[in-house]
Formats: sequence, C-alpha cells, structure tokens
Amino acid sequence: MTLVLVTGGCGFVGSHVVDELVAGGADVRVLDLLHPLSHERAPEYLNPAAEYVFGDIRDPELVAQCVDGVESVSHQAAMVGLGSDFGDVVDYVGHNDLGTATLLRELARRPAPARLVLASSMVVYGEGRYRCEEHGLVRPEPRKQERLEAGAFEPTCSLCSRSLAPEAVPEDARIDPRNVYAATKAQQEQLCAAFARETGAAVTALRYHNVYGPRMPRDTPYAGVASIFRSALEGGRAPQVFEDGRQLRDFVHVRDVAAANVLALGAPATGAFNVASGEPHSVGDLASDLAAAIGGAAPETTGDYRLGDVRHVFASTERAAAELGFRAKVSFAEGVRELATAPLR
Repeated sequence: MTLVLVTGGCGFVGSHVVDELVAGGADVRVLDLLHPLSHERAPEYLNPAAEYVFGDIRDPELVAQCVDGVESVSHQAAMVGLGSDFGDVVDYVGHNDLGTATLLRELARRPAPARLVLASSMVVYGEGRYRCEEHGLVRPEPRKQERLEAGAFEPTCSLCSRSLAPEAVPEDARIDPRNVYAATKAQQEQLCAAFARETGAAVTALRYHNVYGPRMPRDTPYAGVASIFRSALEGGRAPQVFEDGRQLRDFVHVRDVAAANVLALGAPATGAFNVASGEPHSVGDLASDLAAAIGGAAPETTGDYRLGDVRHVFASTERAAAELGFRAKVSFAEGVRELATAPLR
C-alpha cells in the first residue's frame, strides 16, 4: 500500500486528512510537534491505524527519518491565524517557512521525488477580486487606518475612488499577502514551486478558504472566526463581530478540505487550487446562524477592526472541479448546525 506522510497530522485539518487516507487504504505516518498553542496533550481523536512521530519539522534528522519510504506528502504543519501581534513573526517564519524548507531539503535528497500537497491559504491573495464600474478589474490598495476608524470598511477604486463590487477570485490572481501569516504561506508556495522545478516532483498547493468544523482549536488568537464565535456562545457571551459584519468569506467544511487533499494526492494536476464551497457568506451571517443553532446570545457588531484583515475574499472553484474533481458537499446550513455541537480541541 502507499505510504503517505502527513505533517501536522494531529491538527484540525491534518487529522481529518489522516482519517480520509486511512479509510482509503493508505498507510499513514504522521509528524506533529503537538505545539502548546494548539494542543494541551495528544488529542483523543488520533487515528489508531496511523503511525505517529512527535517532534519538530525543523529537526532535519527527524524529518529524514519520517520521509524514508514515503511515496507522497501532505504538508499541513504550520502556525495559522493572525496571532497576537507582530511579535509572533519569528515563530511564524520559523515553523512555516524554515519548517517547509527543512522538509523540502530532505525530500530533495531522496533518490526519487515524492508527490507533495501543500496546505496553503486564501490569505496569499490579500484582498479578493474587485471590479470598478468605470475601470473594470482593479486591485485596491491596503485599507487606510483613518478610513477604518471612521467606519468606512469597503475598499475603493485607486483610480477614481468609486465603490467596488467584489467577485470570486481565481487562482491566477496576483498574490498580495498583507499580514505575517499570509507572507509565510506565500513563501511556502514559492519554496515548493522551486522544489518542483529543481527535482521534477509533482507539487500542488491547496489554497484553503475559511475552514470550519469538528476539532477546531478553541478560542485563541490563532483560532478561526467560527471557533471564536462558538467559544463565546458556549461561555454565554455574545459573539463579537468586527467591522460591520458584512465582510464576505467562503466557509468550507473540514471534511470537504480533507477530501480535496486526498484527491490532490492522487491527481496528476499540479499548481494552485482554491479549496472552497463556492458560496460566499458574510461573517455576520456565520455569527447569527451559529447563535441561532446554539440558542445563544445574539451577535454584537463592534465596528472594531484589525489592520491585517482584508474586506472580501471568496473563491472561484472552477479549476478545482475541472482538474481535481473536487466539489464541496457540506452545505453552509448543515455545517453550521453541526458546528453548534461538534467537539472542539
């Protein structure tokens, strides 16, 4: 049977990838640090059919042992989210970029290249895709703090200052990372592309949009917005919705993301692919629907903002459907109902 290495295979997405691979008959080896920001202990949900190695992906000797004999790699290990502040920059670069470089170097030393699927992110796009009524497709500049302070959250055309209409962003959009996490994910993609060119390895980057579902980490600066809302409601608090709540995202269920990874590991297609549901929803919608499903306090729209956030980003899913055969199956309504009671980490 095929031996697959899953880095970060104890985490939110990685553990679901492990389950999908095991269910499909693969032999699975996991390398995971069990970072204290994500894990207090080894989770109870770990798949007993997989082999687990606990350690740091930045350790070349350990990585060399882990890649021995593998035919493909699902690289999920990373620090995620915006973090606490810019002081996190060294940890993000270390875990995400140095860790990826260490993995790629050990894979390059093997006699035959292994198939590699990278967990990337929609954050590499920065702002999504926008159209101006007069100037067509335009790239808005980063939002200025004075406009955010005034509650003017929508980006405007840099040529005429008109309002812009957001559109689904395709994979060929120019990347424009606008925070530390986004910069490290873009660098991961570029390192993997260089690895592919120099070794002939097949590499696919899956740009996850807003992933949610069972096993999400609880309320931390590194958790996703769905988990933060769920944790607030569990604690009897109203979810705090930043800006005006109308910012659009594509919320994609973690089981769909795991399925996309398995498809990518077995497909000949390479390059970048959006992994998304294809149905944008506002952050306010997520908070309201989750509160209704739990029977908790109504969300509070705060007007607060984070400079690293972008306004609208949601995906075109055409390429993933055509080349990977991937289409999300879990609807937003179904996924939110499940999240209301699903176990978090």
